[in-house]
Amino acid sequence: MNIKSFDNYSFIKRITPGALALLFLIGLLIAPLRATSADLMIYDDSLASGWDDWSWSTTASANTSRKKVGTASLAVKYNSGWAGLSYHAGIAINGADYSAIRFWVYGSTGSGLLRLYTESDGGTQSTTFDFTPTPNAWKEINVPLSSLGNPATIARVSIMDFTGNTQPTYYIDALRLIGKTVPLAMTVDPAANRKPISPYIYGMNYHGEGEVGFMQELKMPVRRWGGNNTSRYNWKIDASNTGMDWYFENVRMSDALNPPNDSAVNRMLDENTVIGADTLLTVPMLGFVAKDANTTSCAFSIAKYGPQQGNDWEWQPDCGNGVKPDGSFVTGNSPKETSIAVTSNFTKDWIVYLTQFYGNAGQGGVRFYDLDNEIDIWYSTHRDVFPVALKYNQLRDRTYQYAAAVKSVDPAAQVLGPVLTNWSFYWNSPYDIQRQDYATPDDRNAHGGTPLVAWYLQQMKAYEKTNGKRILNYLDLHYYPECSYIGNPNCNLNTVGPGDAAMQALRLRSTRSLWDPNYVDESWIGKEDKTDGGIVKLIPRMKAWVTQNYPSTKLAISEYMWGAMGHINGALAEADVLGIFGREGLDLATLWGAPSAQQPGAFAFRMYRNYNGKGGQFGTTSLLASSSDQGKIAIYAAEESPSGVLTLMIINKTSAALSVPVTLKNFAPTGLLQTWRYSAADLTHIVHPADRNFSGSKFTSSFPANSITLFRLPGHRN
Repeated sequence: MNIKSFDNYSFIKRITPGALALLFLIGLLIAPLRATSADLMIYDDSLASGWDDWSWSTTASANTSRKKVGTASLAVKYNSGWAGLSYHAGIAINGADYSAIRFWVYGSTGSGLLRLYTESDGGTQSTTFDFTPTPNAWKEINVPLSSLGNPATIARVSIMDFTGNTQPTYYIDALRLIGKTVPLAMTVDPAANRKPISPYIYGMNYHGEGEVGFMQELKMPVRRWGGNNTSRYNWKIDASNTGMDWYFENVRMSDALNPPNDSAVNRMLDENTVIGADTLLTVPMLGFVAKDANTTSCAFSIAKYGPQQGNDWEWQPDCGNGVKPDGSFVTGNSPKETSIAVTSNFTKDWIVYLTQFYGNAGQGGVRFYDLDNEIDIWYSTHRDVFPVALKYNQLRDRTYQYAAAVKSVDPAAQVLGPVLTNWSFYWNSPYDIQRQDYATPDDRNAHGGTPLVAWYLQQMKAYEKTNGKRILNYLDLHYYPECSYIGNPNCNLNTVGPGDAAMQALRLRSTRSLWDPNYVDESWIGKEDKTDGGIVKLIPRMKAWVTQNYPSTKLAISEYMWGAMGHINGALAEADVLGIFGREGLDLATLWGAPSAQQPGAFAFRMYRNYNGKGGQFGTTSLLASSSDQGKIAIYAAEESPSGVLTLMIINKTSAALSVPVTLKNFAPTGLLQTWRYSAADLTHIVHPADRNFSGSKFTSSFPANSITLFRLPGHRN
């Protein structure tokens, strides 16, 4: 996409004194400094999404004639003594988020004792709560979780007969978990958890020419040349193959007439020189690159290989998708249809050329090199030339060859790998996954059952020990948050649009997968895969893999996306992600799907990189910052260097204004408290309310619904 130059800073507004007074009055009316977690429905007119019926000896059905709320209650008929109504959560629930189980019950003449209890995913049963339905009348039952022993997790809620006899039908309505009411508060301590924030976490993937103005405004630190077609990029002719993305066709990568001196890559490097950005360049490691820039060259000619399920009917009708009408793949095609075979020498020659043309990594040339792109799915994205997925040893051997080739030309260059696609491939061999061999994975088992990432790092360490030099500098993984079973098993958080309210809420929760050791992923990872309990905690996990297998390797996520860049929901998620990257100590990140200059997602970056239109940036040293409910109002803190000024980034993820106290520890303020804010109230500007005097260790501020607020406070650590 082309992003228009953004040369002025008219998007910064100042609020008038009258408007400020109005805001003050509104602040007095904002709800008290407490927030209630949403209740979690189990049964209300029907069984809620995400819950399964695990009842025994029981018939349960909707009843529209006898109901307390809504359109239907649940008629429960036990078919024997000791029968039970039982509902199982697909993803275990954190008991700490809730205070009680509450429901309405309507009994019949002869109703007897019932026993309620919960169970964890592992089957650990809570203490019990006994009650008897009132015959012919509705009664609300409230079961404090403290009465159940404060279960840490709730994966199952059961109500069983405790008379031993067959009881008459009774009715349940509005069965739910009650969210806790907790005081909202935030604390910042500049003396604790101090660590540098890498500027490279604010990077983006390259998406075409013409973005110089916007990138200069953000002082973009790094841009990546990546994506599926870079796996087959022929630098000598500036051409590639689209692979599975678009009918396996050869394409020109720019309108350059004089490659390699003029090419898509060279143009990006020239732009990056103007911007002042470093380059993360993907180098092909697949073994095949485009043989020509002739768009008629494609892998699966219909004339040659017969009818196929899809074709490029608009541009190249003879180019098929390689899938026969019966759903099977076209096989037996020759890679020579589109490509030429190359070795690591092809990459080496490219880097020789680049260093001659632009200088080496220490002289303003390419600083970072990605070892190809999502090598784990070559068997799919580039199946025309690589139909059988990589095995552990093949990945190691190619990395040795190509990383060594890079380092032989430019020893100071930073090499990143293995650039894997997603969660499954972090753990498993692409070869095993292609064959769907999860029960007895031959390739992984042949390597001691060691997860792929851990094994890969071990091999890089072994290379350094044998050869006396490091060829891998960064562990690089891609991460796209998976979606939840919220009534739509095919939902996708990485979409352009924000989705419905449930998906927007999930988008904001799912950032926890980057760090939270208690967050069970709300997707197939937590529901079906359950590797390590379905807890991703990506950045801490990457750190642990490095510490255990190849210390001093840095961490990169060269593709990620939470989507909805054109909506405030996406901007909130992106601001949260950037805060997490800095706090958790990630070393490099490049967003896939860069926003246009005027999209809300762009303002999320501005809040960190140019909040005042004059180059103002979030601090460079991360500090301890905590919120009593990070899911509602997230906070990140940093110190400017060398001034010692405190910067706070606070994200209100809720649809309500919140008034929250901020306590400062070990910090003495010495100047005005300055504020910049981006919110749903105005998606086209960052506003700058009037500065205010502040002294002491605590202040309270109002945070509008769906907003990102940056505070800047001069002072010093005590």
